[in-house]
Amino acid sequence: MAIVKPFRGLRPPVEIVKDLACLPYDVMNSEEAAEKANGNPKSLLHITKSEIDCPVGTDVHSEMVYKKAVDNFKMFREKGWLLQDEEPRFYIYAQTMNGRTQYGIVGCAACDDYANGIIKKHELTRPDKEDDRMIHININNANIEPVFFSYKAVAEIDLIVDSIVKNEKPIYDFVAEDGFGHHFWIVNNNADNKKIEELFATKVDCTYVADGHHRTAAAARVGLERQQKNQSHSGSEEYNFFMAVHFPDNQLQIIDYNRVVKDLNGMTEKQFLMKLDQSFEIECQGPNAYQPKTLHEFGLYMKGEWFKLTAREGTYNDQDPIAVLDVTILSNEVLDKLLDIKDLRTSTRIDFIGGIRGINELKKRVDSGEMAAAFALYPVSMKQLIDIADSGNIMPPKTTWFEPKLRSGLVIHTLD
Repeated sequence: MAIVKPFRGLRPPVEIVKDLACLPYDVMNSEEAAEKANGNPKSLLHITKSEIDCPVGTDVHSEMVYKKAVDNFKMFREKGWLLQDEEPRFYIYAQTMNGRTQYGIVGCAACDDYANGIIKKHELTRPDKEDDRMIHININNANIEPVFFSYKAVAEIDLIVDSIVKNEKPIYDFVAEDGFGHHFWIVNNNADNKKIEELFATKVDCTYVADGHHRTAAAARVGLERQQKNQSHSGSEEYNFFMAVHFPDNQLQIIDYNRVVKDLNGMTEKQFLMKLDQSFEIECQGPNAYQPKTLHEFGLYMKGEWFKLTAREGTYNDQDPIAVLDVTILSNEVLDKLLDIKDLRTSTRIDFIGGIRGINELKKRVDSGEMAAAFALYPVSMKQLIDIADSGNIMPPKTTWFEPKLRSGLVIHTLD
């Protein structure tokens, strides 16, 4: 069963939370981070993307950048921009996008649960990215940013959360610059804190990494390494745990994650369509954008025209958690077979566009001449994600896109 426990959060005062909170470190480059933090000394980006306070061009993995993160984190605490709660608490973090709100419980997951498979993943991680976040966690002695987890919904947990959000005023409540709402409650009642911990331990057999695989792997590695180095290790030390926001699966929605390709591997558009006809039924939509409406449908945009593609039987297997995925069909039948794009992680001939940018972004990338074709995909479901994680399989690269992203800085978990 899952270990999820309360902790003494390090949090900003109410009056500066909107200035301090920021998007996760890995959804922007250094230039974008510098622009977002420009004129705002309280932005957490000064800690999570501390290269913005170093000379332009500084290696983001250099000792200078990591040291700057430590110095800035210390400065934030000295200035009173981050203050530690006196007692261990759970927190409730809700996000609102397009009138829809999802409610997560902020608590500490166990490093041992990651090692023994109770925390399940669906993506591969890169060692260099893990190492970067490990250094960041170790030198700051804190999980500065949360990871995004899910679990199979438990009615008793829902009732506790519902009661708190209906009867208590959130400590933080603001709309960020992207228009998404963020709402944050402290679970102050001791009985509620104890009950939430008990319910995870008795009703939740596993949790799922939804977003933040590298931060999760890095946090778990930090804890496990500290266990080995501590001859007096007891298992109760704070380094055995890391911060995660746990959302019930029935509240989450994955949005589409689309593809654009730079060339057609030497084929003309007509030749490409002829080859596609072997694996797909093709219907021309003219200039009208086509957004897939169900599994195994795709939108294709080339040369000012949209096409509806429907995968033919035999190109997928609905009984296999990987072979049922539309990203698998597209990779096997188009990217690999026709376009000779073998490795989605390393190929420079393909790019990926989160559905949050809208389907018109696909058209824009092709019309500009930068890309030759764009593919709109039907989004993966939470059930598909859970089926894959439960089976021990790994999703193809760039399959899931969760929105809205968690804001970093609402609460921090220190390892001491």
